[in-house]
Amino acid sequence: MELEMAADELKSVLNRLRRAQGQIAGIIKMIEEGRDCEDVITQLAAVSRALDRAGFAIIATGLQHCMAEGGQAAGGRDEMRARLEKLFLSLA
Repeated sequence: MELEMAADELKSVLNRLRRAQGQIAGIIKMIEEGRDCEDVITQLAAVSRALDRAGFAIIATGLQHCMAEGGQAAGGRDEMRARLEKLFLSLA
């Protein structure tokens, strides 16, 4: 399955990933500075959610493309559904 996303969808996912990248840099700095464990864990949870949301956005785009290609043979749809389900569950 190729990653084909509209420009606005791609921009949204890239923005989420860039924010997560910044959060990770902040977490590294927090650890290096010896910041409170609770603060570090809170930021780790936030970056984890941001990454999950980016992944779900990519999967949702895949679902849209699958539905748009409704004319595929049943076997192809079943295979694609299984692949998308596996991807979805990998984020759950």
